[in-house]
Order: sequence, then C-alpha cells, then structure tokens
Amino acid sequence: MQNNPIGIFDSGVGGTSIWKEIHAMLPWENTIYLADSKNAPYGHKSKDEIIALSIKNTEKLLELNSKIIVVACNTATTNAIDLLRQRYPVPFIGIEPAIKPAALNTKTKQVGILATKGTLQSALFSKTSELYAQNITITEVVGEGLVTLIESGELYSKKMTALLSNYLKPMLDANIDHLVLGCSHYPYLIPQIREILPENVTIIDSGEAVARQTQAVLIDKNILQDKLANPYCLFYSNGNPNTLQFLLKNYSEEIKIDVKDF
Repeated sequence: MQNNPIGIFDSGVGGTSIWKEIHAMLPWENTIYLADSKNAPYGHKSKDEIIALSIKNTEKLLELNSKIIVVACNTATTNAIDLLRQRYPVPFIGIEPAIKPAALNTKTKQVGILATKGTLQSALFSKTSELYAQNITITEVVGEGLVTLIESGELYSKKMTALLSNYLKPMLDANIDHLVLGCSHYPYLIPQIREILPENVTIIDSGEAVARQTQAVLIDKNILQDKLANPYCLFYSNGNPNTLQFLLKNYSEEIKIDVKDF
C-alpha cells in the first residue's frame, strides 16, 4: 500500500492547483490525476449527475490501485464525498471553500466567496457557513463561465477579464477584506484577481490545507511512501490535453500526460 499512488480527480484541469501543493509537500509520492474535462464543468450539473461522475472517477482510481483519493473539486466534495466515504474503503480527502479562516480573520466583517453554483447550493456549504459565519456578511457570486474558459485555454482572454470584473464588482461594493475561492480552477485566476481587488484583500484557496491533510492521513494510516523512492506522476485526460500541458509546463520532466477515455 505504501508504494501505491495518491489518486486525485477533478472536473478537468483545475485540480492541478491541488496536485501542485501535494507534490510540493510530498514529492516522493506516486500520483495519478484524472482530468474529467469531457464532463466539465460540474458546477451546473444536478446532485445525482455529480455523484455519478464522482463514482466513475473513484472507481477508475481504485482500478489504478490508489491508496487514498483526493477529491480536488469543490462541487464534487460538497455533493458526493459523504457517499464516497460510505461506499469505498480507502480514505478520501475533500476540498471545500475555506470559510472558517476568512470568517475568523476578517476586519470589515465582509467576506466574498467566488464559487460554482453546485458548491454554493450544497448542504455542506450551507452547514459550514452557518457554523463559522454567523456574524459575517458573505457576498456569494457564482463564477459562471470561468471554468469553461480555463478548460478551453482562455485563461488570459478579454472574456475572462470581463467576467472577473463583473463578478468581483459586488464584492468591491461590499468592502470585503477576504475573498474565498470555492473552485480548484480559480487559483489560476489569482494574478488577474489581484489586479482588480485592493491590496488589503486577502485571497484564500484550499490547496495547502488539502496537502497538509493528505500528509496527515497518510501518516495516520501508515501508508506514507518511502522518501527514497523514484516517484511517477501520471495525468490522464479524457478531453483536449493542451490546457493541462500548459498548466503543467514547469513539471514537464517529472510528469507524463496521456489522453484516455474514462
């Protein structure tokens, strides 16, 4: 089990932002990443569709002998992870909007959340908000179209700039001092978001916290990989791999990308 890979899946390429954090913290670990780009985005799909896709991805990663599965998708986590944990014996690590640190650290008591419709409407998101943000005003914005543009390679397009300006305006009007990114695709937008928001706004994503939790569970289960091992990092995409290759260009000597239907 120790030599088996960490399995990671997302509705496309966005979860590579999570993979990068895990790889930085655990560079000796074998990893397999599924980019379900054929079905991206998950954010506007029904709960049943999200669960079905999450099961499909999980069973593929188990077929590839994953020892732990990271659900590197906010929408899949908030809608499906409880069922996955009940159904399968391996540990699951989820990702959800980091409302808690934003609520604890805000000075203006105004927090913005940019997320998918599927995440914002989920029971888990509602429960987390009620738990940590009782005295905080949250400006929720659905980032409609952002994932599609990222998946199609239009990260720095005029369309992207226009959408971000539109989505961040109500947050500027509300005087937020923390912005929570509720989708694993969105960290790739941070440079552009910083150009729009004032310097005092703290941008929070969940990548590092997910990596820490992954490490903690591997240690707890005694399935941490030998640090002397020569790891492999495999990426499977069932869509156009061009954006995946672009986002991972700095890791070209460490990884292998393959197009495969799943």
